[in-house]
Amino acid sequence: MVETTHRPAARVICLDAAHRLLLLHWRDPFDGTWLWEPPGGGIEPGETPLVAARRELAEETGLDPAAVLDRSVPVDRDVQWNGKRYIGTEHFFVAQFAHEQPSLVRTGLLPDEQVNLDAHVWIEWSDLSSLPDPVEPPQLLAVLGALVPEGPWRNRDRA
Repeated sequence: MVETTHRPAARVICLDAAHRLLLLHWRDPFDGTWLWEPPGGGIEPGETPLVAARRELAEETGLDPAAVLDRSVPVDRDVQWNGKRYIGTEHFFVAQFAHEQPSLVRTGLLPDEQVNLDAHVWIEWSDLSSLPDPVEPPQLLAVLGALVPEGPWRNRDRA
């Protein structure tokens, strides 16, 4: 029986100047499976989702937390990670950067995150399905469309 944890969290969909999305490639320490997802993590006691999103972005990427805009889309998540099932609503924010593929700094990662974060990619939204491992959440493009309705993805066919 898998332990279920309710974990409020916040994530940031980062877009570079060419509308590429930043995804982090994580290895599950429990079973070795891989996934791609936007930067983010749990909301600490006393934090608002926006404060948590900005803190997590700075910790995981070193990117400017001030770039995170104060509007979010709630996404119901149900993810297995490290032998536990995490369910709950995560707040997805967007951050837009003026440069193409800004460099990341990983100095803010916790020791276990240093081990389990394999790589990152700035990827075209239209290339998400080409990644070899699952992208979380599966409805990432719909979330992006809700956050940035004027983006180049607005005319794509809805699956």
